[in-house]
Amino acid sequence: MFKKITNACVKLVQRFLPDPFIFCIILTIITFVAAIPLTRQNPLQMVLHWGNGVWVLLAFSMQMALVLVLGSAMANSPPMKKLLKALASIPKTPAQAIVLITVISLLACWLNWGFGLIVGAILAKEISKTGLKVDYPLIIAAAYSGFLIWHAGLSGSIPLGIATAPAAGQAIVNTGGVLTEAVPIGSTVFSWWNLLICAGLFVFLPIVNVAMHPKGDDIKLINPALLKEEEEEVIKTPETPAEKVENSRILQWITIILAVVYLIRRMTSSGFALDLNIVNMIFLALGLIFYGKPILYVRAIAKAAKEAGPILLQFPFYAGIQGLMVGATAVAAGGTGLSLAAVISNAFVSISTRVTFPLFTFLSAGIVNIFIPSGGGQWAVQGPIMMPAGQALGVEPALSAMGVAWGDAWTNMIQPFWALPALGIAGLGARNIMGYCVMALLVSGIIICAGFILAGVVIYG
Repeated sequence: MFKKITNACVKLVQRFLPDPFIFCIILTIITFVAAIPLTRQNPLQMVLHWGNGVWVLLAFSMQMALVLVLGSAMANSPPMKKLLKALASIPKTPAQAIVLITVISLLACWLNWGFGLIVGAILAKEISKTGLKVDYPLIIAAAYSGFLIWHAGLSGSIPLGIATAPAAGQAIVNTGGVLTEAVPIGSTVFSWWNLLICAGLFVFLPIVNVAMHPKGDDIKLINPALLKEEEEEVIKTPETPAEKVENSRILQWITIILAVVYLIRRMTSSGFALDLNIVNMIFLALGLIFYGKPILYVRAIAKAAKEAGPILLQFPFYAGIQGLMVGATAVAAGGTGLSLAAVISNAFVSISTRVTFPLFTFLSAGIVNIFIPSGGGQWAVQGPIMMPAGQALGVEPALSAMGVAWGDAWTNMIQPFWALPALGIAGLGARNIMGYCVMALLVSGIIICAGFILAGVVIYG
């Protein structure tokens, strides 16, 4: 029965899911049309919201492109290839391979989502090269499924954001002015109910991924073109001054020392808090170390950059969707004063009780995340709505905040936005893996909902 549902999801997605960019355009149209009647804004106002939002994620777009490019270049370096081949040789059956990939991806994403986004995909690709008869789209989907846990881990932007003490007399940003004291990660990331949900995913997600593996002729192996070993870079003896500079290990190590000193200083002064910039700096330093010569690293980056095109194209459009979701017009100007995201959030708040509020916060955040897949962007929209509402009902700030955090992570399974780096590394399209991700969404949704219901009942029931 489970396999039949999986096959149905895979076939449905492969038949109807368009290219991620086309999916993005469709989301833009849906958001545009829905916001007009629900927020009482006119088309011109919505156009302005869209245009004002298009370029607000430029820095983030560059960060994500570098996650893919630097991570891919590092993974293709000779030392990393040896390490990955050693890890890839561990599993002896498809089931072992899928379990290994899922667990590593979950753990990596819990530790740091930027690193976790690509490490699973890189290892999955390497395992597929060993000749093990494992379904390639499924194993890449299993690697991506680990991303479910990122916002409940050590790099989650919401728990880290509310754990930072506000300035004297001020409220924590994006909480509607209701939080004037920090909420420690012991109450969010390391709370019993959050750890219980995480444990549920560590137990059941590998089982679900294994259960989805096709049989016989339905197994899709890795494309033979991806199996070809790239020829070793042939470096001729430097002759001209320019060639000698290009191959200078001294220049390489000066740059490496700069990066390493910065990383040490940053971590000793600010703690071991990994954000995207730090992750990319680590990738950059390791890449320089592993390639040894500047010109070799330049060529590796040039090859890896070919996969970054979809990110550069799509992220501005998702920023535009975010603009449509958060754009509001004052009542005096004919609007409701509410954004579309606020309308959705308020609808769930209106049917919530103290016990069910964390659950409905999670579900509303899951819906909003489809249109605003940036965790920080979503918190800016929902934080000022859900935090005061939770406080009015007497719900702990940690529960309200983590409801938004889990919802933001949950529907990433049906949102191609975050899959782009993994897909770029794997050489696949979104429709190749999203059918499997739908099943991960359904099963994880049950686990997360059960966790929040249990938390509500135990704490307030």
